Amino acid sequence: MRKEVPRKGAGPSRPDAARRKSGRAPTAPPARGTRRTPGGAPPSRSRPAGAGSRPGGRPLRLARPQPRLRLIGVAVTLVLLVFAGRLLQVQAVDAGTFAEAAATHRYVTVSLAAERGTMTDRDGVPLATTVDAYDITADPLLFTEEHTDVGDAPARAAELLAPILDEPEAELARKLSRDDTRYVRLARQRTPQDWRQIKDLKSALAGKAAEGDGPNVLAGVFSDAHAKRVYPGDELAAGVLGFVNAAGEGSGGLEAKLEKKLSGRDGQITYAQSGGRRIPTADAEEKPAVPGSDVELTLDRDIQWAAQRAIGEQVEKSHADGGYVVVQDVRSGEILAMANAPTFDPNHIARADSSTLGNGALQDAYEPGSTLKAVSMAAVLDKGVATPRTHVTVPNRLPRADRAFADDIDHPTWYLTLNGALAKSSNIGTILATEQLADSRSQTNKIMHSYLRKFGLGQKTGLDFPGETPGLLAAPGDWSASQQYTIAFGQGVSLNAVQAASVYSTIANGGVRTEPTLIRGTTGPDGGFTAAAEPDARRVIKEETARTLSRMLESVVSSDEGTGTTARIPGYLVAGKTGTSNRVDPQTGRYNGYTSSFAGFAPADAPRVTVYCAVQNPRKGSYFGSEVCGPVFKDVMSFSLKSLGVPPSGEKPAGLPVFFDPEREKDDTGRKEGEQE
Repeated sequence: MRKEVPRKGAGPSRPDAARRKSGRAPTAPPARGTRRTPGGAPPSRSRPAGAGSRPGGRPLRLARPQPRLRLIGVAVTLVLLVFAGRLLQVQAVDAGTFAEAAATHRYVTVSLAAERGTMTDRDGVPLATTVDAYDITADPLLFTEEHTDVGDAPARAAELLAPILDEPEAELARKLSRDDTRYVRLARQRTPQDWRQIKDLKSALAGKAAEGDGPNVLAGVFSDAHAKRVYPGDELAAGVLGFVNAAGEGSGGLEAKLEKKLSGRDGQITYAQSGGRRIPTADAEEKPAVPGSDVELTLDRDIQWAAQRAIGEQVEKSHADGGYVVVQDVRSGEILAMANAPTFDPNHIARADSSTLGNGALQDAYEPGSTLKAVSMAAVLDKGVATPRTHVTVPNRLPRADRAFADDIDHPTWYLTLNGALAKSSNIGTILATEQLADSRSQTNKIMHSYLRKFGLGQKTGLDFPGETPGLLAAPGDWSASQQYTIAFGQGVSLNAVQAASVYSTIANGGVRTEPTLIRGTTGPDGGFTAAAEPDARRVIKEETARTLSRMLESVVSSDEGTGTTARIPGYLVAGKTGTSNRVDPQTGRYNGYTSSFAGFAPADAPRVTVYCAVQNPRKGSYFGSEVCGPVFKDVMSFSLKSLGVPPSGEKPAGLPVFFDPEREKDDTGRKEGEQE
């Protein structure tokens, strides 16, 4: 009978199933070593398949753990070796490469520019202020091929930026290609509109780059906020205010003089950045900037405008080299206006003619001519050697030293009073008057020198203005033979326009010279106002001398015999003096042309304002001070008196005599001699 062999993986055989149904116990397994029947069939008392044995009848055995543990140990060791090798590569072999890569994710320190202080006129009207502006900067590292995936990123960026920044494309590309810095400045003080245009272009490129449409070659362009200096009045008071250079530093005028006060103190901020962008969630360390102080000047914007307009028109009309007008408050010494022509616009300093960048009213030294005769007359009156009615016989020529002196016109012998010698601006009459100061020429020279010094000549004005000239006043022992006489009428000595104005303010102020001032005070970052120190004041001549000299200066304008009739102002008494002097050409050092001038104050009976005008080398029309500067004086003085609300004069001209009758003098002399006998 054929026996069935169970299939591999099959369940129990049918006999087994039958036995389970019948309740009979299974047959015990054969003892170890029992031989199988031929063909591999189990003996009749074999155990069921699958009980404690593998399929096929082999018993189960557990694997040994040692090989498995060895395999795990080898795997862990290999992993640790990989990490150790990578660490060695990062920290030793490729340290420089990774440090450079980390440089794009680091802390950076950026300067915070302090806001420059504002300069205003005496009423708080801004003359120089600041507005928002931006320095356009870049990080050259972000323009390398490694960061942009293109080799010509600097050239591409320069091509986009050049039209906006108005900078040469090649220069921009050169800056963006630098490999020795992480910071370059592409343009200074650009308007908010310029930066907005760059930002819009930068955003558009970033959007295209995100879509895979080309690199963002402007990703490394940034901005630093820096205020821009602006001058609302354009050319108004430019010579006084000065200008700032490309770095935002004062380089002329008060901008330079007051640099420390105006500039403040820069701050700085240190922050984390990645790829050239600040990480907003990262910590930052900031030292705030301290803004500069605001400065209130003594200038009156309206009077400054009137002075600048008047001198500008006259210089143009006369085809002159230049001119100045100074307006001063006689009581306080404050400068209300200081105008130059030609001038410049500090808003566009790059376009200015370099010859106009200074302040000629303080920086040009020239011979004043007859306006200085007021000092000679002051010395004569103050020493008590003559009075306004003292007779001075003036010949057509006066031989002295190595020459014969003359007046501006040929004339017969004039019989003038001392007042007349001033009214008619006689050089000879002035020489004769000053010769009465002492018995010797050397002593006369010393007296004249002392009065010139006391009036402020040969020394700086006290304004401490950049480039200011003290003028030229030699020691009396060094005066040449001709200077001993020419200095009396304003030749052989030089001054600047502010010094000349100060002479007349001193006379108007009762003989007390108050140092000129340009600054009224400052307002600090805390908002507190600090008034400027009181200017030095000293007596130069007696009060009575000043009052007498004022009346004599009235005659120059009010008398029909005077040279200053063009300066008359209806309703006001005007004291003034004309000046016409030979001009030293600064290029050759020789006399060439003339300096025309007019100095005076008003109202003469209660002085308030001094105006001084000088025009250098007028080449068209007249060159006499009365005709060139007289009308300028009148226009500026009239405007100033109205602007300041100065009431009209309450007195009439003193009417001092200009001439004397020589025949009557002979009669008076004979009578006196007879009486004395």
